[in-house]
Amino acid sequence: MDMESASSVVLQALTQATSQDTALLKPAEEQLRQWETQPGFYSVLLNIFNNHMLDVNVRWLAVLYFKNGIDRYWRRVAPNALSEDEKTSLRAGLITNFNEPVNQIATQIAVLIAKVARLDCPRQWPELIPILLESVKGQDGLQQHRALLTFYHVTKTLASKRLAQDKRLFQDLASGIYSFACSLWSHHTDCFLQQVLAVDQAHALSSLERTLLSLKVLRKLTVHGFQEPQQNMEVMGFLNAVFERLKQFLECNFLEVHPCAFIPLIQRSLEFAVSYVFTAAGEGLVFERFTVQCMNLIKTIVKNEAYKPCKNIEDSKPESLEAHKIKTAFFTHPTLTEIGRRLVSHYFLLTKEELAMWEEDPEGFAVEETGGDSWKYSLRPCTEVLFLDIFHNYSQTLTPVLLEMVLNLQGPSNVEDPVQLLMKDAVYNAVGLAAYELFDNIDFDQWFNNQLLGELQVSHHRYKLIRRRVIWLIGQWISVKFKSELRPLLYEVILNLMQDPDLVTCQFLFLNVSPVDDFEFRTEQFLPYLESIFSLLFQLLQQVTECDTKMQVLHVISCVIERVNIQIRPYVGCLVQYLPLLWKQSEEHNMLRCAILTTLVHLVQGLGAESKNLYLFLLPVIQLSTDVSQPPHVYLLEDGLELWLVTLENSPAITPELLRIFQNMSALLVQSSCCCAEFAALVVTA
Repeated sequence: MDMESASSVVLQALTQATSQDTALLKPAEEQLRQWETQPGFYSVLLNIFNNHMLDVNVRWLAVLYFKNGIDRYWRRVAPNALSEDEKTSLRAGLITNFNEPVNQIATQIAVLIAKVARLDCPRQWPELIPILLESVKGQDGLQQHRALLTFYHVTKTLASKRLAQDKRLFQDLASGIYSFACSLWSHHTDCFLQQVLAVDQAHALSSLERTLLSLKVLRKLTVHGFQEPQQNMEVMGFLNAVFERLKQFLECNFLEVHPCAFIPLIQRSLEFAVSYVFTAAGEGLVFERFTVQCMNLIKTIVKNEAYKPCKNIEDSKPESLEAHKIKTAFFTHPTLTEIGRRLVSHYFLLTKEELAMWEEDPEGFAVEETGGDSWKYSLRPCTEVLFLDIFHNYSQTLTPVLLEMVLNLQGPSNVEDPVQLLMKDAVYNAVGLAAYELFDNIDFDQWFNNQLLGELQVSHHRYKLIRRRVIWLIGQWISVKFKSELRPLLYEVILNLMQDPDLVTCQFLFLNVSPVDDFEFRTEQFLPYLESIFSLLFQLLQQVTECDTKMQVLHVISCVIERVNIQIRPYVGCLVQYLPLLWKQSEEHNMLRCAILTTLVHLVQGLGAESKNLYLFLLPVIQLSTDVSQPPHVYLLEDGLELWLVTLENSPAITPELLRIFQNMSALLVQSSCCCAEFAALVVTA
């Protein structure tokens, strides 16, 4: 039977084998099974699956029969083995062109070529790799992709061989093509980044696929192709380049600038980021900066407004609905549960470095935790922001998860178990961050009385971790859900903690509790504690050295003075004497001087007419702050004008010293902003 007749018969059998009719299917399968050992059968299959005009299901089946035949009959020693002549012809036919239009068939062809390569390359098939490399260089997009796909599967298969001789052959191959593979990856990566910036979505996706295939090839070559990769400059150069490229990928703001164009990449991006950050796959493989970028990627996708449908679905854009559908399909209950648990139980845990810093430099640790310059670029704030965004968007799923974690930690923790202490600290941190989301789920007043208050009274040195976190937790909830009747008890607790020498950082945490800086504050409840708290705050202001901490202390002092007003007068003597020194020391710290100005505003209001006793210090401060010819005015002007205004309002009489400041007024009215000019006009009126 000639090839044309054989092709017709085999094609008919394959067509019947794809039928749903068992009367046709069974005989066809039996016939194909008999032909498996017939000379020329695989050549006919090759012609059939290379004919793009035929039915896809038929071509798919032809590929599968061909692939199974390789496993059974390609080896020389196999029963009914293929002849060497037919194998030579088949090898040539497999790499004649790389233009398969159907992705699934293209993948199967690449796999069967790799199977043949495992047995014949390079000895019987030396031309395979050169032809693949040449095809990868081609300008035709489809041919380039299919050749690269085949190149990957061939490389993957050859790298898996374990005999010593095969390993040496693969190492020879790797040394010969490594440079080319690196340049190929770099080229496709550059193309992808350029197309992303140009909002060329279709080409960007295509380039991304090529980039990933190139990277997979390099992974096999790098891991299995060199006995001592550290001695090879190209290998080490590639590994260094991976980190730089990864940074470019993750820091690319394409998602933020063109969210709709990014929709086709949402699924893949989430799979990538979540896999490395929230599953065992990434343990030990990722570094902090990489984790931060992955979390930022997840956060941006979760909270992106373009990916949220309108309340009235009919008003939503198709792109928003598509993005929302992808997100909903990805963020399943198990996925969200795992993310929530890992965020709290892994990323929220204080590290050894943080604990050591707390011991060695309590103030520095407190500054870092409350938003120091290095803190804002570290993993912890990124983790907390992601937790808040995910909790806000998926609170129905995550609230029970967090409440279960709280329930598991009820009662005092074992001071001899540092893991349990760290876990409770992390869980309480999560409850504090999600305070507004948990409003209806936690009876905080009851929790405070039955659990938290007791934990604040545990005096063991190791329990300071929990005492510190509990007082912070109360600070997060105090403006959310905390009965005013409990305030006196809270003030007593704060006083005890601020005097606890074992818990220096709790003094700083008082600044975050701000029991005087919320709507439920009652002056009469606070007055019995005013003298002690104000005295401790003043001591703290003197003791701290960090500029940020002094600003925080001054903020709380200002709030106290503002709340109690004239009743502060008996207790401000020491502060009045200290502020001139602090002003002088802060000459290079304009933001600290702004905080001093704000404190002075409230101090003048509290002292009323008695503020005239401050004029020796007060008036030069106003003079400097409102002089537009002085460089610091850029920072100090608005606060300085406010201080000037309240000073005039509380002055019992206009003195020559007060009038002298009006020398600054003309320049203010001419040069300053509209806002400051309006304020200046108020000063004139006053």
